[in-house]
Amino acid sequence: MQEVAVLGVGLHRFGKTGDDIVGNKSVTELCRHAVDMALKDAGVAWQQVGAIAAASSRFSGGKGWGLNGNDVVEDIGSTGIPVYNMSAGCAAGGNAFNVGYSMVAGGLYDIVLVVGGEVMPKGMIQTSGNEEVTDPEFLRQRCIGFPGPSFWATLARRRMHDYGTTEEQFAQVTVKARKCSVGNPHARFQKEITLQDVLASPYVSNPLRLFEICPVSNGAAAAIICSKRRASEFTKNPVWVASSAVATMTFEDSLPRGLAGPVPSGPSFHTEVKGAVSNAFERAGIGPKDVSFTELQDNTCYYELAFPEEWGLCQPGESERLVAAGETLPTGRMPINPSGGFVSFGEATTAMGVFQIAELTWQLRGQSGARQVPGAKVGLAQTNGLGGNATAAILKR
Repeated sequence: MQEVAVLGVGLHRFGKTGDDIVGNKSVTELCRHAVDMALKDAGVAWQQVGAIAAASSRFSGGKGWGLNGNDVVEDIGSTGIPVYNMSAGCAAGGNAFNVGYSMVAGGLYDIVLVVGGEVMPKGMIQTSGNEEVTDPEFLRQRCIGFPGPSFWATLARRRMHDYGTTEEQFAQVTVKARKCSVGNPHARFQKEITLQDVLASPYVSNPLRLFEICPVSNGAAAAIICSKRRASEFTKNPVWVASSAVATMTFEDSLPRGLAGPVPSGPSFHTEVKGAVSNAFERAGIGPKDVSFTELQDNTCYYELAFPEEWGLCQPGESERLVAAGETLPTGRMPINPSGGFVSFGEATTAMGVFQIAELTWQLRGQSGARQVPGAKVGLAQTNGLGGNATAAILKR
């Protein structure tokens, strides 16, 4: 296995259909912007790209078969290169990055484009497009009225029971996130909000409020990755991929089987996420205390409290205190989502894992402006998606 560098990254600012940010752009137009930006950032010509690993989904339009990578090739230039289209729900971007990384690390290609983009439908994400009576996701939503926000609310209620977390403490996470996104040129929301603003927003599913759940967004992200052998042709100071990992849930995970039973005691939620992060640490040869900052999947503020504890970044039940003390800000001792996270961007499902790679790269280069983590050397990215898919990646300087 050879070392892999991130040469360039690109991002189209997130927004919603019809606004002043993305207007009525197609997913291919959004991806073109991100790819052009990444190529320019890397100093790489389109003809030098050896393969594409693309995150794709049923939302993304184009040919309608999740062939986002093929749409990108036809739009920018049909050079005959191989295209690998990945589908893993909200983990698709991280999954595509893992495939691209693996191909470069294994010596199959020297330069690979990783790209993900999405034009999302209105409303909360529907996990199943088919009325299939054997599909637990369909049954969860149709039979018991349990869409994503209700699922997250159940986890939040469990945390309130276990650690005494209050609604104000959940709200503080959103306040922190929006503080980080001020001045971030790619975030959808770039204004600070107060604790009172969050608590005044309506409940979506008690105890979670509108401002505590990420909306759906349109957006795209891209990264150019390269073998160590070729990296010196383009830069003298690259960002390196320390590791990339993919995992799925284990048998003891209660979440896919929760329709028939109560939420159990103990940390048995999202075993796929813990597996991916643990594998990423092991392959990088580092531990949680070596991480300078983390970009994690905060579909809701609950995850920004729970995940750092589950991964060993801090002690169980400690996250609320760290948020209140400012320790999860970019200048704190445990920076979480200095970009502003999903709560500030909204979720363009298949773009999110690549968006995180872009943010990690800018942070490690010291190019993040007011949200910069001082002296950042190691960054952790994490996504999880429908079907028990999860990814983690660690970048370093």
